[in-house]
Amino acid sequence: MAGSPEHAHPDDELLIEREFDAPVALVFRLWESADHMIRWWGPEQFTTTHMDWEAKPGRVWRATMVSKAYGVSNMGGVVQEVEKNKRIVFTFAWDEDSGRDMDTIVTVTFTEKNGKTLQSFHQTPFSTVVARDSHVGGWNSLFNKQQLYAENYAIAEQKGART
Repeated sequence: MAGSPEHAHPDDELLIEREFDAPVALVFRLWESADHMIRWWGPEQFTTTHMDWEAKPGRVWRATMVSKAYGVSNMGGVVQEVEKNKRIVFTFAWDEDSGRDMDTIVTVTFTEKNGKTLQSFHQTPFSTVVARDSHVGGWNSLFNKQQLYAENYAIAEQKGART
């Protein structure tokens, strides 16, 4: 199963694939702007309160998310590559007080087929299998939020109800 620790990848890699019932241009657009990302970034039990993000190579990004159970979590990195409607590469690291282990590289690729988008999320390296596995639930939960947001937004655009 994609995204599970048993997936056939080295121990220091995480791959999660998600299909969206939305066109690739929309799914990619939701990664381009902090105004969109703040609405879906973070696991379901978290609210993102700060998102300083712009999909431009060399751009430093920062985010803060909060949950009743876990408190405040801060993270950030640098956007490395952007290929419109195809790929975004960025570094990701928790701040020291949010459980920092090591910097990782995240590559998100987008492929469209029959009006749907396959988003592939790849993160590496991890220092241990335990560190890698600790990200599986959080990212899948974040993608649950992203999927709901993207698919509802696609319906709004189809119906002319987008603001």
